[in-house]
Formats: sequence, structure tokens, C-alpha cells
Amino acid sequence: MLSRPFRRLASTAVSPRHKQLVEDFFYTASSVPSIVRKQFLDPNQIQRLSLTLNRPRLYRVGQILENEIPLNGTPLAPGYHLVYFTPAALPDHLGRDGTDISYSPAEPFTRRMWAGGRIDWVKENPLRIGDEAIETTKLVFAKPKVTRAGEEIVVVGVKKTFENAKGLALFDRRDWVFRTQLSGLPPSHDYSESTGSDDAPLPLPDTSQKSRDYLQTAVSLFRFSALTFNAHKIHYSRPWCRDVEGHRDIVVHGPLNLINMLDFWRDEQADDFMIPQSISYRATAPFYAGEKYRALLERETDTTSIKLWGHNGKGDVKVGMLGDVVD
Repeated sequence: MLSRPFRRLASTAVSPRHKQLVEDFFYTASSVPSIVRKQFLDPNQIQRLSLTLNRPRLYRVGQILENEIPLNGTPLAPGYHLVYFTPAALPDHLGRDGTDISYSPAEPFTRRMWAGGRIDWVKENPLRIGDEAIETTKLVFAKPKVTRAGEEIVVVGVKKTFENAKGLALFDRRDWVFRTQLSGLPPSHDYSESTGSDDAPLPLPDTSQKSRDYLQTAVSLFRFSALTFNAHKIHYSRPWCRDVEGHRDIVVHGPLNLINMLDFWRDEQADDFMIPQSISYRATAPFYAGEKYRALLERETDTTSIKLWGHNGKGDVKVGMLGDVVD
């Protein structure tokens, strides 16, 4: 999921070898039929997700989920479909870092980062607990890019559609960045200087904004990894994060932040059963376990902007994720 931050893309020329590798990958991968899977949307996943999010009720009016599972027919809250249709791969078919290698380019571009995407809902047909749903996944693009630092990367986009017995329920486009496999030691860090009393404070909301703070733990990240069957080592292995990837601690999942943004949005609605029309989002820098970060929400007419602010490990603050929700 979310890995080390990458610098803003620049106009640095793409090498012929880099371009050809991506063209070959796209030709091969796009010629394969779409992946189609069926799954029963069981209540256990939603119960455990809501508890992982520290939400004892799925909606304001509903069961206490520590005591019982949600009822069949209950609509999935926006974003909660992410705990279904999880990767199904044998251990030997995962990448070196534990990631699912479906739609991964050829070596050396083997390190995946969840970079952003967009979800569009069919408001009159939400997915519901108890549905037999169909997920169809198709590769839509693969682009070679070069960062301002001169690093070659590959940006890959897939589109997923989700259907139930009544037809289409939502579109989900996911964009991933693939970086080259690591060689040698990662950049050095003084891990004693992650965040502390000398850091700049997180921004406070102004009169037009609402705020919500988050502090993920190793336990919350483990539970989310288990729910999404995600073996990416950056979310649970501190030695891998520090000694291989150069992170200062284990990394918060991009999809977990996406769900939290959508929950913040619906908590601000008069009716928390409301489903948005869409969300467009982008991840720009990682957040880490044990470090507080803050969401600032601002509403403008029918669009709500949400930015997640955290510390950069150098005493300053930065935006690590942003999204725009359209009612």
C-alpha cells in the first residue's frame, strides 16, 4: 500500500528502455481478460472493520457491534467495500515485500505504493451486507515517469466495478506507483528524532473547517492488514521498514486513511446513511504508527475537501493525503 514518499513528477525525459518496458507490460497485461470474482458480503468483515476503526456502531442508530453482527440488508458505509475481494495468492506468489503482484510491471519495478484514485457510487444501489457481489478488475493504463530526483517509476491504474443483483453499485479506480527494487542500504535516519516536543504543531482548523485527530498503533494496523489480507511488510515489520525501505516506523495503510476520510465526511452529514457521489483522492507522503496526524475538513457547496496533516520527521508538518468528496 502506501510506501516511501516520491517527489513531484517532472518533465525529465523517459529513457527508451524504461518506455519499452512499460509498453510491453501494458500490451501483455491488457490483453488478458478482466479478472472477475464473486463474493458473499458477510457481516463479520464489517463488524470487525468498524471495531478496528474504534466505531462501536456502524451507524448512529444500530447494534453495538461488540455484542452482535450487523443485519443482512444493512448498506455498506462508503469505502467499506475495501475489506472484501481481498488478494488471494499463495505465499510464493507474493512479491519480496509481501505485496500482491497482480498488475505489477516487470523487474526492476517491484515496489508498490498506493498513490490515489477515485470512487464513484451509484447512490440508489448501495452494496449491502448479505449481497452476492461481483467485482470486475481491468487494467486501464501504465505510464513511465521520472521524478525530479531522476528516479524512474511506473504509474499503473486499474478500474474495478462492483455489482449486486440490482446491477452496478460502484466504480473504483486505483492508481499505484511502482518503484525500482532496492539495492544497498536505505537512506540513513536518526530514528530518535521522529516526532517530539520541538516539532511544529499540526495546523488548527479555522472557522470554516472541522478537525479530527488520528493515532494509529501497531495493533490497529495489524488488524487492518488482516482484514484486507494484505501482507505488505511496511505495515507490520519495523525491521523491514527501517533497514530495507528507510522508513522511521511502520506505515499507515492508504486505504485505511481513505476510509477514515469518508467516515469523517459522513459523520458531518445530517443522515449518516448518506452515500456520496464520488471521492477523488491522492496520497503524497506516509503516516506512521505512534504519530498523531490531523484531518481538516472544509465544505464548499456540494463538495467537501479533506486534508490529512502529519509530521515529516524533520520538525515540520506536511499534507500526506487529500481528497475531494462530492455529495
